[in-house]
Amino acid sequence: MAIPPTASKGVAASSLQLPAGVWPTIFDCLCAHFPSIDREIWCERIAHGRVLDEHGVAITQTTPHRVGLCIHYYREVVDEARIPFAERILHADEHLIVVDKPHFLPVVPAGRYVEETVLARLRLRYDNANLAPLHRIDRATAGLVLFSVNPATRALYQSLFRERRMEKRYEALAPALQQLTFPLTRASRLAPGEPFFRTQEIAGVPNSETHIDVLDRDGEIWRYALAPVTGRKHQLRVHMAALGAAIVNDDFYPELASSEGRRDDDYSRPLKLLAKTLTFIDPITQRERRFESGLAL
Repeated sequence: MAIPPTASKGVAASSLQLPAGVWPTIFDCLCAHFPSIDREIWCERIAHGRVLDEHGVAITQTTPHRVGLCIHYYREVVDEARIPFAERILHADEHLIVVDKPHFLPVVPAGRYVEETVLARLRLRYDNANLAPLHRIDRATAGLVLFSVNPATRALYQSLFRERRMEKRYEALAPALQQLTFPLTRASRLAPGEPFFRTQEIAGVPNSETHIDVLDRDGEIWRYALAPVTGRKHQLRVHMAALGAAIVNDDFYPELASSEGRRDDDYSRPLKLLAKTLTFIDPITQRERRFESGLAL
């Protein structure tokens, strides 16, 4: 019987069902299956017991390859940069944790961030490997994120997002749009762009919708209220840029900033986008709940 591995430093293990091949060992299979990962990294992971078989037993470099075997391994990033901003817990109960996330901190492991994520930090803080985000916001975006504590009630809260019963409001700073009348709705078809991490508007039936209003018209930079009806990747950033008011400090839209020097974050230039409020009817108590970020742009 398979034994699910526990989290290491708040990071859950990744899993792989071994494919068919002529490799004599699991080690050889992993090196071939993940050509972008150096053999030395797999050697180190195996030496430190970070690659496990389906029973939770650490493999060795000589463990034979077997087609269909499910193995588990822990990712790590060499010299992972410490993100010098802390999340704030706004609420915690037996079902939900509500986090006020700072700019630059990822919600879940991705790319060069594994341990420096909200999820990993929360799993360590609460010693609970079952914690899972109910939704996500971009690493560049600050504000509210809901986490499920109890797997038994997770689906009830996930349905709030899937069935659009979660009212989300964002705030953004962007150039004035004197020529437009507010409130307005931006609806368009979004699709993967170039490079792969960007999103673009294309012709076709809209699959995204955002309600937009103005909260403060003082000066050349206005403060906008954004209410997404759908939750497409980078939706708010793309919609604002398409209107001619790219969000302040957005390096992706309308044009991708130069890649030179982009390895390190410029903490003095956070994206001026904030997930400000979440309002919903709790599926367990049937009472309205509203959470508001304590951050400001």
